[in-house]
Order: sequence, then structure tokens, then C-alpha cells
Amino acid sequence: MDLSVNVAVVYYSSTGTIHRIAQELADTAEKAGAEVRLVRAAELAPRAAIDSRPAWAAHLAATEDVPVAQVEDVLWADAVLFGTPTRFGNMSAQLKQFIDTLGPAWFRGQLSSKVYSAFTSGGSSHGGMETTLVSIYNMVCHFGGIIVPPGLNENPYGTSHVLGSDNLPVGELALQSARVQANRVVRTARALKEI
Repeated sequence: MDLSVNVAVVYYSSTGTIHRIAQELADTAEKAGAEVRLVRAAELAPRAAIDSRPAWAAHLAATEDVPVAQVEDVLWADAVLFGTPTRFGNMSAQLKQFIDTLGPAWFRGQLSSKVYSAFTSGGSSHGGMETTLVSIYNMVCHFGGIIVPPGLNENPYGTSHVLGSDNLPVGELALQSARVQANRVVRTARALKEI
């Protein structure tokens, strides 16, 4: 029986916070023996909006070599980690648009019995991060997926990072949560393949 595990890390990041967490998840999953695809949701914002925030424009340019997510990435995966900044307590339009392209695969039952997990960031500690993660998990229930959060006291729903008014970079607490989450996702996906 093949116990190799394929992990897709599918994320949207405007200024780099979610990208940093996605990288940590991908690196940890690889160290745990998984084959990993790190892919980003396509940018939908108008160029004028992007250019109005130098950090957004710079991050988009810096990550142009990261492949844009395709339905095939999710079909290939045994486990999928979805990442998004919080947008009013919900996922970004960019990630939602990609997820909406999964409709035909969902209809054919191709999204069920996979492991799913999620991660996010927000401007404040009560800025909607938990509802953003739960909005992703609501969708996973419709997929027939298996939700695997990190289960830590600090981030029980999924890795999250508070930027605050100073736009703090991702710190060790969030990176440690990402490592726990990635390892747990890989272990669970591998265990499911043994069944």
C-alpha cells in the first residue's frame, strides 16, 4: 500500500503574511515526508487598488513565480490547507473564487474523504479570524472532507496571526502553530490511507 501523502497548500496573500505561514506549512509537510504543492489563488483586485498599497504591489511581484492554483492541485491532494486573510470575518474573494471552481469536482464526489485544514491572519485579535476559519470548515463539510485543526489552546481552529496596527511580521507562536498543524495534517492523511 502506498503511504505517501500529497499535500496542497492553497492560499491567498495580499502583503505576505499568509504567504509566510503557507511556506512554513509547506516546508513542515515536506519534512514530514509529504509531496507538497504550494499554490496561490489568482489575484482579482484591480491594478489601481494593488498599486495604491506599495506592500501589496511588492508582494504580488515577489511571488509571481508561485503557481496559480488549479482544480487539479486539489484533486491530486490527499490533504489541502487553505489560507486567507480575514475579510470582514470571512475568506478573501480571491480564495472564494478559486473554491467556487471546485463545484464540478464536488458534484462528482472528488473532494470527499480528503483531509482539510485552514489558516488565516487579521488586523486585530477579535477581527474575525475564527469565523473566517469556520467559514472554510463549513464548506469542507459540504465537500464531505475531514477537518483537522491544530487543536492548540492558542489557535484551536487553525494557525492565525494578528498583525495589529504595526503590521507585525509572523512570529514564532504562529510558526510553531503552523508546524503543529502541518504535522498533524500529514499524520492524519497518512493514517487514513492505512484504512
